[in-house]
Amino acid sequence: MTHEFKNIVYKAKVNQQNGLKNVLATVVFLEGSSYRKPGVRMLISENGSMVGAVSGGCVENEVKRRAQSVFRDDKPKIMTYDGRYRLGCEGLLYILIEPFYITDSFFKAFQTQLEYRNTFKIDSYFKKEDDVFGDFGTIIQFNDNSKFMFRETFKSQDSKTIQVFSQELKPSLRLLIIGGEHDAVKLCTIANSLGWEIDIITSIKDPKSLSDFPGAKSVTAQTPEIVDLKIDNETVVVLMTHNYVLDLKYLIKLEPLQPKYIGIIGSSKRRNQLQNELLNYVSELSEEFLETIHSPAGLHIGAITPEEIALSIVAEILAIVRRTEVMSLSVFANKTQKQK
Repeated sequence: MTHEFKNIVYKAKVNQQNGLKNVLATVVFLEGSSYRKPGVRMLISENGSMVGAVSGGCVENEVKRRAQSVFRDDKPKIMTYDGRYRLGCEGLLYILIEPFYITDSFFKAFQTQLEYRNTFKIDSYFKKEDDVFGDFGTIIQFNDNSKFMFRETFKSQDSKTIQVFSQELKPSLRLLIIGGEHDAVKLCTIANSLGWEIDIITSIKDPKSLSDFPGAKSVTAQTPEIVDLKIDNETVVVLMTHNYVLDLKYLIKLEPLQPKYIGIIGSSKRRNQLQNELLNYVSELSEEFLETIHSPAGLHIGAITPEEIALSIVAEILAIVRRTEVMSLSVFANKTQKQK
């Protein structure tokens, strides 16, 4: 959800430059079930525009309406939304609505955290009551222990009646696409819509530019021999070179870096051949590394077109990263119901 918070911060900064006030709405507690979980946020601007969402659409207008008192009085409040007697949601949401002002020092520090892909912590202080004003608010702590608040007068409370919702936001999922053909563009497009950070490596023989990959952070022409692959815990890789030798060379390069997912375009026969040849070049090839290789990349959803194949790959990546057993939601709901 880091990319959602990033969009909120950037939009709030633009609004401030245009002379508009902002408030931040955060789901801090949930009783029952809801479309989205605690930690989701929405920015409401003085002109009525909104960025982000706290539900699937049934809650947002009510939050916007009840945020007007925060704009008027410049005081944070807690509101509840009871979906148990409405269609759709089935839970009771507690939502913190607070004035949201971005200082230059926070904005600069926040950009640094994003650039270095650091995890940061957000603490939101609230009370489990409805339509109550108080000294509530949010504190953000970065990895250098610096702390920032969005309201100068806010101080965290130690009162027994004040609760804290704590959340760690990891760096946005980074997708490294190795390949520059049409199918790589489609994968880039879908991943960008999810807020992933995308880097592209193309062939030196066929270099491309950022304009060829809308939404990508970088596009570079490299060879496996000279490329510097930067892999962190939130990076996944998809090989789309359509070249057996290049795929093998990149796999050799990736082996010591241990990414959590490697997808490769191609047949299962091609995959087996790649794995067999890897043994000739990597003397101590671990079982853990082989398990990260998924080829043919993607879930079996009947994909035919490049767009559908890209969708299946993105779905598989999400399932691997979230450690989720793949099944239809209707089957999952029935399974969960039987366990109760």
